[in-house]
Amino acid sequence: MLFSEVEKEKIIAAIKQAELNTSGEVKVHIEERCPAEDPFERAKQVFQYLHLDSTAQRNAVLFYLAHGDRKFAVLGDIGIDRVVPPNFWESTRDTLRLYFAQGDYSGGLQMGIKEAGFQLKKYFPYQKNDVNEISDDISTDQIP
Repeated sequence: MLFSEVEKEKIIAAIKQAELNTSGEVKVHIEERCPAEDPFERAKQVFQYLHLDSTAQRNAVLFYLAHGDRKFAVLGDIGIDRVVPPNFWESTRDTLRLYFAQGDYSGGLQMGIKEAGFQLKKYFPYQKNDVNEISDDISTDQIP
């Protein structure tokens, strides 16, 4: 397994912390291999499969990692894309790339999730009646 139990707990804690700042939903999906040439295209498939497009404000974000192929993508739903600038995810991707290049996938995800929560807060602030619409666990399901 890629992550120890402690690392998994830290990633999930990062998700929970980020979601305290925003009404956006954060999901992490891990695979060893990316079955698509383009990890962004695979992230779209995973996004649909996990029903991340079912949030009320369409403001979910997926962190996709195929660690064996050293590929990753960050994908936001259409509710996010409608209101953010075109380069919105660049700083988050840069953070991930920096950590991943050193083989620190856990640290990269934690920092990338923190960055995403901070960025999303501007457009989707936390609502006191917010409902956690997507589970905070790390997805490792085999997805067709």
